[in-house]
Amino acid sequence: MPFAIEPRRIAIALVALAATAILVWFGAGLFPTWPLMWFAPLPVLLFAARSSWWAAGLTAFLAWAAGSLSFWHYYTAALHLPLAFRIEILAVPALVFALAVLLYRALLRRSAPWSALVAFPAVWVSFEYIFNLTSPHGTAASLSYTQLKFLPFLQLASITGPWAISFLLLAFSSALAIGLQLRAAQPRQAMRIVAATFAILVAVLVFGAVRLALPPPPGHVVRVGLVASDLPVYSHMAAPGAETEGELKEYAARAESLAVRGAQVIVLPENLGEVVDPNTAGTDQIFQPLAGGTKTTIVVGIAHDSTQFKHNEARVYPQKAQVLTYAKHHLLPPFESIFTPGTTLTTLTRPNGTWGVAICKDMDFTPLSRQYGQAGVGLMLVPAWDFTVDRLFHGHMAIMRGVESGFAMARAARGGYLTVSDNRGRIVAETRSDSAPFAMLIANVPAMHDRTLYLLLGDWFAWLTLAVLLLTLVRLAMLTLRQTR
Repeated sequence: MPFAIEPRRIAIALVALAATAILVWFGAGLFPTWPLMWFAPLPVLLFAARSSWWAAGLTAFLAWAAGSLSFWHYYTAALHLPLAFRIEILAVPALVFALAVLLYRALLRRSAPWSALVAFPAVWVSFEYIFNLTSPHGTAASLSYTQLKFLPFLQLASITGPWAISFLLLAFSSALAIGLQLRAAQPRQAMRIVAATFAILVAVLVFGAVRLALPPPPGHVVRVGLVASDLPVYSHMAAPGAETEGELKEYAARAESLAVRGAQVIVLPENLGEVVDPNTAGTDQIFQPLAGGTKTTIVVGIAHDSTQFKHNEARVYPQKAQVLTYAKHHLLPPFESIFTPGTTLTTLTRPNGTWGVAICKDMDFTPLSRQYGQAGVGLMLVPAWDFTVDRLFHGHMAIMRGVESGFAMARAARGGYLTVSDNRGRIVAETRSDSAPFAMLIANVPAMHDRTLYLLLGDWFAWLTLAVLLLTLVRLAMLTLRQTR
């Protein structure tokens, strides 16, 4: 009999592993299909409840690692990460997922289903938050980004930031697994757990639907123009001097055509060229008269090299005003190790609202966006440069910052998208940067600042999650001690 049972258990483990891996691959990859992530952990959770701890942990680890292999080409071909780093990036989240499954299993098998329900998402969200605090990649590990197209659910970010989105996403699978596990022996308990989870989700979706249905206040509409080119000649940062000057003049010609079409503000990509002091005047002479003559504001991304620092910089040319600058705060290692990070905000006060400036990876971090939100910014202007393959995965992260901190966004990326989104996360207009030799986009977007609860309370839900995790660990310790007496 043991020999007959063992192959069957192995087969069940392989089915659970494959099902979760496939759902993670397509649900949380570079081009995520958002409904799949709601069910991705379910096969492994169902298997874990009826298996040994080592089989559950191993299956969970391998399932998550296999599903995350969808990023392997990105890590290799785009980021050029060493093999050891690639393995670490795959192994650490897989280990966290396995620990979450094991804690869920331990509590469920000790007749603590409510603790199991919240313990599973609490482990993962605690990891997301700690990663956000300690990593140069900020919120990049968050599963919340898989739900960017699920707009009613996305509105939860205006209250909790990304953290409750990940929590409820995983709690859904946890509730279903517990309901299926207890349906025969404890049907009422199973129904209560599933019903409570679904009730919370329904309340969240109703809130989101109502928030989306509210019309924006009148006025504060800005006509935004974006331009970017993926032509091979412009696929790198131009060298100082004639090469940079030539590229900037090409972009200036396109910016002028957008101004003729009524653009009030025009955003160009990040790091178009390098300007070495004292030659910034040459760049300014291209764009400052253009901004004044066309009555527009133009944002240009360059590398600015002075005797004291080298910044990844956005130079802002307002009409009839002096040039403003913004230095990128969050730099991508190792590609941007030559730059000194910035420390200040740059805002512009306009009759139709306050505008802010950030650059590309800055929008992966919640604190900087909250600072802009607290300054009353209604529109963020974001030069950017993506890796083409991550145009959706990374390019759309900035959309959530607008929902959290109450601003619209205009993001112009080489190797990505030209994107205009509102403060509800709706994409107002978008086109690929390789859709034309010089891709251009013009759109009207409401730029009224929205005061959100997340702006007021910050990462309160992340701290609550850490407390929940601690309580579930204490609960497990008490139950284990009780069983050993």
